[in-house]
Amino acid sequence: MGGPDLRALTILIVDDNANMRGILSAILKAAGVRRILEAGDGVEGLKFFAEREIDIIFTDLMMQPVDGLAFVHWVRNSPASPNPYAPIIMMTGHATRRSLDEARMAGVTEFLAKPINARGVMHRINEVINNPRDFVRVGDYFGPCRRRRIDHDFTGDERRGVQPTPTVLGGEAEVQAFDPEECY
Repeated sequence: MGGPDLRALTILIVDDNANMRGILSAILKAAGVRRILEAGDGVEGLKFFAEREIDIIFTDLMMQPVDGLAFVHWVRNSPASPNPYAPIIMMTGHATRRSLDEARMAGVTEFLAKPINARGVMHRINEVINNPRDFVRVGDYFGPCRRRRIDHDFTGDERRGVQPTPTVLGGEAEVQAFDPEECY
């Protein structure tokens, strides 16, 4: 396989469904990942994240007592978070426009609809490794820039009303369009 070498990565899986954790873990192992941590809920996931160096997080959306959105919010915004820039891939069996918007606004890096497959998992991993996005802080939002690409041919008026220019850690944000179909 011509993809990135994943042997050095530590990946955290946070999902309350043991079967789903097992499926994702098997996909990751087949892709070459050697260090995989599995958490059965958001609380256990936060504990792993706080105690270990994690390279990529896969988390479910709907869990108890801490759901995926609260988990992402803690990772991105808590002063105790060891790495608010960690790539987070949100998984859900309830892939609606609303859940996609909520996940994006919480600061997820990628979105993956269940049932998952190896192709979808590897596509998301390749995206976070090969196409990392700048992080921005705009109002209450902190996370990866939600716009995926720049349309250099666009000549119309800017209608997004982004004023002032968002603060980007490491430079000025690129203005990119978001296509929700790319997330599925």
